[in-house]
Amino acid sequence: MRRALDESRRPVALVTGASGGIGRELSMVLAREGYDLVLVARDGDRLRVLGDAIARDHGAASLPVRADLADPAGPRAVLAAVEAAGLEVDALVNNAGFASYGPFVDADLATVLDLLQVNVVALTHLTRLVLPGMVARGHGKVLNMASTAAFVPGPLMAVYYASKAYVLSVSQALAEETRGTGVTVTALCPGLTRTGFQTRAAMESSGLMRGGLMEPAAVAEAGYRGMARGQAVVIPGVANRALVQASRLLPRSLLPRLVQRVQAPVER
Repeated sequence: MRRALDESRRPVALVTGASGGIGRELSMVLAREGYDLVLVARDGDRLRVLGDAIARDHGAASLPVRADLADPAGPRAVLAAVEAAGLEVDALVNNAGFASYGPFVDADLATVLDLLQVNVVALTHLTRLVLPGMVARGHGKVLNMASTAAFVPGPLMAVYYASKAYVLSVSQALAEETRGTGVTVTALCPGLTRTGFQTRAAMESSGLMRGGLMEPAAVAEAGYRGMARGQAVVIPGVANRALVQASRLLPRSLLPRLVQRVQAPVER
Protein backbone atom coordinates (compact mmCIF):
# COMPACT_ATOMS: atom_id res chain seq x y z
CA MET A 1 0.00 0.00 0.00
CA ARG A 2 1.20 3.53 -0.74
CA ARG A 3 1.32 5.77 2.30
CA ALA A 4 -0.77 8.91 1.84
CA LEU A 5 1.26 11.96 0.91
CA ASP A 6 -0.53 14.14 3.46
CA GLU A 7 0.82 11.88 6.23
CA SER A 8 4.40 12.64 5.22
CA ARG A 9 6.82 15.42 6.10
CA ARG A 10 9.29 14.53 3.37
CA PRO A 11 9.91 17.01 0.55
CA VAL A 12 7.77 16.50 -2.54
CA ALA A 13 9.03 16.08 -6.11
CA LEU A 14 6.71 16.34 -9.10
CA VAL A 15 7.90 14.29 -12.08
CA THR A 16 6.26 14.44 -15.50
CA GLY A 17 6.65 11.56 -17.93
CA ALA A 18 7.19 9.39 -14.87
CA SER A 19 5.81 6.08 -16.13
CA GLY A 20 8.89 4.89 -18.04
CA GLY A 21 12.45 5.51 -19.17
CA ILE A 22 14.44 8.31 -17.58
CA GLY A 23 11.36 9.65 -15.78
CA ARG A 24 10.79 6.36 -14.00
CA GLU A 25 14.44 6.13 -12.99
CA LEU A 26 14.46 9.72 -11.75
CA SER A 27 11.38 8.98 -9.65
CA MET A 28 13.13 6.01 -8.05
CA VAL A 29 16.28 8.05 -7.36
CA LEU A 30 14.28 10.89 -5.81
CA ALA A 31 12.40 8.44 -3.58
CA ARG A 32 15.70 6.89 -2.50
CA GLU A 33 17.05 10.35 -1.67
CA GLY A 34 14.16 11.22 0.63
CA TYR A 35 11.43 12.69 -1.57
CA ASP A 36 7.79 11.75 -1.83
CA LEU A 37 6.47 11.89 -5.37
CA VAL A 38 3.73 13.34 -7.50
CA LEU A 39 3.89 11.06 -10.54
CA VAL A 40 2.47 12.44 -13.80
CA ALA A 41 1.87 10.53 -17.04
CA ARG A 42 -0.91 9.45 -19.38
CA ASP A 43 -0.84 5.80 -18.27
CA GLY A 44 -2.46 5.61 -14.84
CA ASP A 45 -1.89 1.87 -14.46
CA ARG A 46 1.87 2.22 -14.93
CA LEU A 47 1.92 5.09 -12.44
CA ARG A 48 0.24 2.92 -9.82
CA VAL A 49 2.77 0.14 -10.42
CA LEU A 50 5.59 2.67 -10.04
CA GLY A 51 4.04 4.04 -6.85
CA ASP A 52 3.95 0.55 -5.37
CA ALA A 53 7.62 0.01 -6.28
CA ILE A 54 8.60 3.34 -4.71
CA ALA A 55 6.77 2.47 -1.49
CA ARG A 56 8.22 -1.04 -1.37
CA ASP A 57 11.83 -0.13 -2.16
CA HIS A 58 12.15 3.28 -0.49
CA GLY A 59 9.19 3.77 1.85
CA ALA A 60 8.09 6.85 -0.08
CA ALA A 61 4.54 8.05 -0.62
CA SER A 62 3.23 8.93 -4.06
CA LEU A 63 0.30 10.61 -5.73
CA PRO A 64 -0.42 9.36 -9.28
CA VAL A 65 -1.83 12.05 -11.57
CA ARG A 66 -3.06 10.90 -14.96
CA ALA A 67 -2.67 13.81 -17.38
CA ASP A 68 -1.95 14.42 -21.05
CA LEU A 69 0.43 17.34 -21.38
CA ALA A 70 -0.38 17.62 -25.09
CA ASP A 71 -3.66 19.09 -23.84
CA PRO A 72 -3.17 22.80 -23.09
CA ALA A 73 -5.23 22.31 -19.92
CA GLY A 74 -2.90 19.54 -18.70
CA PRO A 75 -0.44 21.58 -16.61
CA ARG A 76 -3.21 23.43 -14.78
CA ALA A 77 -4.95 20.10 -14.06
CA VAL A 78 -1.71 18.71 -12.63
CA LEU A 79 -1.27 21.67 -10.29
CA ALA A 80 -4.93 21.45 -9.27
CA ALA A 81 -4.35 17.83 -8.19
CA VAL A 82 -1.29 18.90 -6.19
CA GLU A 83 -3.20 21.69 -4.46
CA ALA A 84 -6.20 19.45 -3.77
CA ALA A 85 -3.85 17.10 -1.93
CA GLY A 86 -2.57 20.01 0.18
CA LEU A 87 0.96 19.73 -1.19
CA GLU A 88 3.77 22.11 -2.10
CA VAL A 89 6.30 21.16 -4.77
CA ASP A 90 9.91 21.21 -3.56
CA ALA A 91 11.40 19.78 -6.76
CA LEU A 92 9.90 19.97 -10.26
CA VAL A 93 11.18 17.52 -12.87
CA ASN A 94 9.94 18.43 -16.35
CA ASN A 95 10.80 15.15 -18.03
CA ALA A 96 7.84 14.57 -20.38
CA GLY A 97 8.67 14.90 -24.06
CA PHE A 98 8.77 13.11 -27.39
CA ALA A 99 10.26 13.36 -30.88
CA SER A 100 9.33 12.67 -34.48
CA TYR A 101 11.69 11.71 -37.31
CA GLY A 102 11.61 12.65 -40.97
CA PRO A 103 11.56 15.67 -43.28
CA PHE A 104 9.63 18.61 -41.89
CA VAL A 105 7.51 18.96 -45.05
CA ASP A 106 6.24 15.38 -44.59
CA ALA A 107 5.52 15.69 -40.88
CA ASP A 108 2.00 15.31 -39.54
CA LEU A 109 0.99 18.80 -38.44
CA ALA A 110 -0.93 17.59 -35.38
CA THR A 111 2.15 15.68 -34.23
CA VAL A 112 4.36 18.75 -34.70
CA LEU A 113 2.00 20.91 -32.65
CA ASP A 114 1.66 18.25 -29.93
CA LEU A 115 5.47 18.03 -29.74
CA LEU A 116 5.74 21.76 -29.16
CA GLN A 117 2.92 21.66 -26.63
CA VAL A 118 4.58 18.90 -24.57
CA ASN A 119 8.26 19.75 -24.99
CA VAL A 120 8.00 23.54 -24.79
CA VAL A 121 4.63 24.91 -23.70
CA ALA A 122 3.74 22.42 -20.94
CA LEU A 123 7.26 22.64 -19.50
CA THR A 124 7.05 26.43 -19.47
CA HIS A 125 3.52 26.40 -18.07
CA LEU A 126 4.33 24.04 -15.20
CA THR A 127 7.50 25.92 -14.35
CA ARG A 128 5.61 29.23 -14.28
CA LEU A 129 2.95 27.71 -12.02
CA VAL A 130 5.43 26.21 -9.55
CA LEU A 131 8.47 28.51 -9.54
CA PRO A 132 6.91 31.56 -7.81
CA GLY A 133 6.00 29.46 -4.77
CA MET A 134 9.53 28.07 -4.58
CA VAL A 135 11.02 31.56 -4.69
CA ALA A 136 8.57 32.81 -2.05
CA ARG A 137 9.52 29.91 0.27
CA GLY A 138 13.24 30.41 -0.38
CA HIS A 139 13.98 26.90 -1.57
CA GLY A 140 13.29 24.57 -4.47
CA LYS A 141 14.81 22.78 -7.44
CA VAL A 142 13.77 22.53 -11.09
CA LEU A 143 15.21 19.89 -13.43
CA ASN A 144 14.32 20.33 -17.10
CA MET A 145 14.92 17.60 -19.67
CA ALA A 146 16.90 19.06 -22.54
CA SER A 147 19.25 16.96 -24.72
CA THR A 148 22.57 17.03 -26.51
CA ALA A 149 20.28 17.91 -29.44
CA ALA A 150 19.95 21.35 -27.84
CA PHE A 151 23.44 22.34 -29.00
CA VAL A 152 23.00 21.86 -32.78
CA PRO A 153 20.37 22.26 -35.50
CA GLY A 154 18.75 18.92 -36.34
CA PRO A 155 17.64 18.29 -39.93
CA LEU A 156 15.17 15.36 -40.10
CA MET A 157 14.23 16.12 -36.49
CA ALA A 158 14.09 19.89 -36.86
CA VAL A 159 11.29 20.72 -34.43
CA TYR A 160 12.52 18.31 -31.74
CA TYR A 161 16.05 19.74 -31.80
CA ALA A 162 14.64 23.27 -31.70
CA SER A 163 12.42 22.38 -28.75
CA LYS A 164 15.42 21.15 -26.78
CA ALA A 165 17.40 24.28 -27.65
CA TYR A 166 14.52 26.23 -26.09
CA VAL A 167 14.61 24.08 -22.95
CA LEU A 168 18.34 24.61 -22.54
CA SER A 169 18.11 28.35 -23.14
CA VAL A 170 15.17 29.00 -20.83
CA SER A 171 16.72 26.82 -18.11
CA GLN A 172 20.02 28.72 -18.22
CA ALA A 173 18.17 32.03 -18.13
CA LEU A 174 16.03 30.99 -15.17
CA ALA A 175 19.09 29.64 -13.37
CA GLU A 176 20.50 33.15 -13.50
CA GLU A 177 17.20 34.84 -12.60
CA THR A 178 16.85 32.68 -9.49
CA ARG A 179 20.46 33.04 -8.36
CA GLY A 180 20.56 33.86 -4.65
CA THR A 181 16.91 32.96 -4.01
CA GLY A 182 17.52 29.44 -2.67
CA VAL A 183 16.02 28.02 -5.89
CA THR A 184 18.09 26.36 -8.62
CA VAL A 185 17.25 25.43 -12.21
CA THR A 186 19.12 22.65 -14.03
CA ALA A 187 19.02 21.51 -17.66
CA LEU A 188 19.76 17.79 -18.11
CA CYS A 189 21.18 17.11 -21.60
CA PRO A 190 21.46 13.36 -22.25
CA GLY A 191 22.41 11.84 -25.57
CA LEU A 192 20.82 8.70 -26.94
CA THR A 193 19.40 6.67 -24.06
CA ARG A 194 17.98 3.15 -24.02
CA THR A 195 14.25 3.90 -23.68
CA GLY A 196 11.13 3.55 -25.83
CA PHE A 197 11.74 7.09 -27.07
CA GLN A 198 13.36 6.05 -30.36
CA THR A 199 10.58 3.62 -31.27
CA ARG A 200 7.89 6.22 -30.70
CA ALA A 201 9.84 8.68 -32.85
CA ALA A 202 10.04 6.06 -35.66
CA MET A 203 13.77 6.72 -35.92
CA GLU A 204 15.03 3.12 -35.99
CA SER A 205 16.31 3.70 -39.56
CA SER A 206 18.31 6.79 -38.56
CA GLY A 207 22.08 6.56 -38.77
CA LEU A 208 22.09 8.13 -35.33
CA MET A 209 21.03 4.76 -33.93
CA ARG A 210 24.45 3.31 -34.77
CA GLY A 211 25.91 5.13 -31.80
CA GLY A 212 26.08 3.87 -28.23
CA LEU A 213 23.13 4.28 -25.91
CA MET A 214 23.32 5.20 -22.23
CA GLU A 215 21.17 3.42 -19.69
CA PRO A 216 18.32 5.50 -18.22
CA ALA A 217 19.45 4.74 -14.67
CA ALA A 218 22.86 6.30 -15.35
CA VAL A 219 21.24 9.40 -16.86
CA ALA A 220 18.92 9.70 -13.87
CA GLU A 221 21.78 9.47 -11.38
CA ALA A 222 23.71 12.18 -13.22
CA GLY A 223 20.63 14.38 -13.43
CA TYR A 224 19.86 14.04 -9.74
CA ARG A 225 23.45 14.81 -8.72
CA GLY A 226 23.49 17.90 -10.90
CA MET A 227 20.14 19.08 -9.59
CA ALA A 228 21.20 18.50 -5.98
CA ARG A 229 24.33 20.61 -6.55
CA GLY A 230 22.41 23.34 -8.33
CA GLN A 231 24.40 22.81 -11.52
CA ALA A 232 22.98 24.81 -14.44
CA VAL A 233 23.75 22.27 -17.19
CA VAL A 234 24.40 18.53 -16.89
CA ILE A 235 25.66 16.45 -19.84
CA PRO A 236 25.88 12.78 -18.77
CA GLY A 237 28.63 10.65 -20.30
CA VAL A 238 32.16 11.44 -21.46
CA ALA A 239 31.31 10.76 -25.12
CA ASN A 240 28.32 13.10 -25.01
CA ARG A 241 30.38 15.88 -23.44
CA ALA A 242 33.05 15.40 -26.13
CA LEU A 243 30.45 15.62 -28.90
CA VAL A 244 29.01 18.82 -27.48
CA GLN A 245 32.47 20.35 -27.17
CA ALA A 246 33.28 19.36 -30.76
CA SER A 247 30.07 20.98 -31.98
CA ARG A 248 31.15 24.24 -30.38
CA LEU A 249 34.45 24.19 -32.29
CA LEU A 250 32.95 23.55 -35.73
CA PRO A 251 31.69 26.37 -37.96
CA ARG A 252 27.99 26.89 -37.31
CA SER A 253 27.30 26.82 -41.06
CA LEU A 254 28.56 23.23 -41.32
CA LEU A 255 26.57 21.76 -38.44
CA PRO A 256 23.20 21.26 -40.18
CA ARG A 257 24.82 19.35 -43.06
CA LEU A 258 26.83 17.15 -40.69
CA VAL A 259 23.82 16.36 -38.52
CA GLN A 260 21.70 15.51 -41.55
CA ARG A 261 24.36 13.07 -42.76
CA VAL A 262 24.47 11.38 -39.38
CA GLN A 263 20.69 11.17 -39.10
CA ALA A 264 19.95 10.09 -42.68
CA PRO A 265 18.26 6.67 -43.06
CA VAL A 266 20.65 3.74 -43.23
CA GLU A 267 20.11 0.70 -45.44
CA ARG A 268 19.53 -2.37 -43.26
